Amino acid sequence: MKPPGDSDTDAGSATGNAGPAAWLLTGKVMHERLRPKHHRFTYPVFYVRCDLDRLATLESGWFGIDRWRPFSLHRRDHGPRDGSDLATWMRAQLSDAGIAQANGRIWLQAFPRVFGYAFNPVSFWFCHDRDGRLRALLAEVRNTFGERHSYLLSADGHAPITADTQLMCRKVLHVSPFCRVEGGYTFRIKETPHSASVAIDYRDADGLLIRTALGGRLTPLTRASALAALLRQPLLTVGVVVRIHWQALRLVLKKAPFYGKHPAPARTADAPTDHAAAGQPSTAARPVSSD
Repeated sequence: MKPPGDSDTDAGSATGNAGPAAWLLTGKVMHERLRPKHHRFTYPVFYVRCDLDRLATLESGWFGIDRWRPFSLHRRDHGPRDGSDLATWMRAQLSDAGIAQANGRIWLQAFPRVFGYAFNPVSFWFCHDRDGRLRALLAEVRNTFGERHSYLLSADGHAPITADTQLMCRKVLHVSPFCRVEGGYTFRIKETPHSASVAIDYRDADGLLIRTALGGRLTPLTRASALAALLRQPLLTVGVVVRIHWQALRLVLKKAPFYGKHPAPARTADAPTDHAAAGQPSTAARPVSSD
């Protein structure tokens, strides 16, 4: 699975490397809860996907790195959250996990700060080998309580990750007051030269509970494409938080089970991904230094 595209744009031509240094992914997020009450919603969104080794080339009057711009990406929002170099940090995580095959480009996909504000329920770090094949995925998850956890995943034997690869890990972070901290996630990634998607299934002790999918069309991140996205969704990042609370209210009205901010310990009948818990290294998930 190679990074899409191979032509220069104004976002990446200054580096001399083939392809843009950043992409805009314009699409939708779908979330579906299957039980005990069916609940489904879909929202339009856009993400930026940046080559971490070429962040400096993205600086402009409309896109900033660690500074206020209409669009911006702040290093302190991700990884070690201390403002240090993100590519260096990610490569240290890969080295500690023994994923030597992921020795190529690293792309961070996240909601940008829009007019200075962003909240990322999940951001993805796509780690490739030198031939452009995807070798590892870091899913950096945040909740609305100010907590976060990162799941570092790779295929068995660190083989290339394809559309058929299932990446599994045990749930560690309390994300929703309507779910216990039990069971696990299954990630599937699909990319073409012009599109990308990530599907996430969550299973608790009773089986499949939630399906989530996010994806859309990839275009080079340019002034024109950023302005078009901003005109379509000027309140994207504020809307993320508003929508989270609106959907929570809908679940309350549907009388979905509510476990609160501090749910009871997980039930003993855990999901089959228990062996892949973050903090217990396996070929599926490995610990990542975090808060």
